[in-house]
Parts: sequence; structure tokens; C-alpha cells
Amino acid sequence: MQLHYHRSGQGRPLLVLHGLFGTWENLGSSVKALANDWDVIAPDLRNHGRSPHTEEHSYPQMAADLLELMDQLQLGSVTLLGHSMGGKVAMELALTYPDRVEKLIVVDIAPVEYPAHHTEIFNAIRSLELEQLSSRSEADKRLSSQIENASVRSFLLKNLYREEGAFRWRANFDLLESDYAKIAAAPTLGQFRKPTLFIKGANSNYLLNEYQDAVLERLPVAQLKIIKDAGHWPHAEKPEMFLRILRSFLQP
Repeated sequence: MQLHYHRSGQGRPLLVLHGLFGTWENLGSSVKALANDWDVIAPDLRNHGRSPHTEEHSYPQMAADLLELMDQLQLGSVTLLGHSMGGKVAMELALTYPDRVEKLIVVDIAPVEYPAHHTEIFNAIRSLELEQLSSRSEADKRLSSQIENASVRSFLLKNLYREEGAFRWRANFDLLESDYAKIAAAPTLGQFRKPTLFIKGANSNYLLNEYQDAVLERLPVAQLKIIKDAGHWPHAEKPEMFLRILRSFLQP
């Protein structure tokens, strides 16, 4: 697996992982800010962005992809930062290969199985006939009949690109839909006893009090920071507070 990645900055290595349907660029502003003090490596996970499409999508496989990237870059150990699905990937890597992880930061996700809640998105994507599209604005208009939230549409349409006159998706939506149960699943059982930080958007329902036992079972030294007036994307909604919390935790 040869993951596409962006690398910038210098210092201790920090691996930054995006969420479902995203790319490394979704955390681009955080990557740019953190590169002042860190060697930041931000890959596109399998079936996302410019990384390869595969026939299966699971957390053990994505963790193995990252381990291969670390070996390729000759990184003995790293600090991990992951948002949403990327947070589960980060937990999987820390739980499976704890000697390769120094610190762990998980943004607005818990190590639990979640109920399906992306059906509307998959239905909308499937209904969009790419060969009939003439522009990105037309794609937005067609998606709006099924996805009312303009921010969600804008996020999804970052996956749309034109190649040889035809529109295509960067994300492997068909495979992500067929393997959705593996995306919703909890990471591997195990324990990671090194410094761990969970960051929650106060308005988000991804990281609930009822998941505390599941968190502490796997990550017994975890601490929690809550960002007020933020939802599931606190790095985009409250970037200054997000970075302040990160820098405090990342200090030696």
C-alpha cells in the first residue's frame, strides 16, 4: 500500500488522520499551524483522496497501511492525531502497535460501534449520474434535493474532480458503502497506557458520557477536553481553541 501523503515542517513526527469521505486537506489549517513545531505527515487513507482504492476497508488494514508508511519514512514512533474515522484508525494503531506510538489524540469519536447514520449520503451519491454533469454547481444543485445542509454538500463535493472531461469521485463510495459495517465497528480490544487526549465538540453526539467505560477500558489514562460551541468538526469550527488544546498536550 502506497498511501498518498502531505509532509511539512520539522521536529518530532506527528501523523494526522482525516475522517470518513475526507482527505488530508480537511485538516489542512491545523497541519499548517502544527508544522511550525512538528514534522507533520498527513496521509489520505485507503479509498480516500489520492490514495489507492482497495477491495476491503477495515481498521486493522488501515492501521497496517500506516505502519507501512511509517516504515517507508523510517519513523520509529510517532504521535497520532485522528478525527472521526481517522480517530478510530489512530486508536487501532495505538492498541495494536503501542511501541510505535508516543502520544494519541482522538477528535470527537469513541472506541465503540456506532449505528448506521450515513445512509442519506450514500443514497445521494449513488443517485448522482456523473456522466450527465456539466459543472460542480450542477452537482451541488442535484445533491441539495437529498442533502439540505450546504456545508455537508460542500464537504462531499471536494471529492469531485474532472479527468479527461468527465467527473469522477476520489473517494471509493461503492466500497465504503459495502464495508460500512467495518467503518462503524469498534477498534481492536487491547490497551494503550501512554498519554491520550480526547477532544469533543460540545454540540456533537459522537463522544457521549455513556461511552466512558469503553474509552477507559482501552485507554485507561485518557483525558478529555470539550470545546464549547463546536460540533463534530471542532478543528474547523473553533480552530484557535483546538490548536491551543493540542499545543498544551503536545508539549514535552
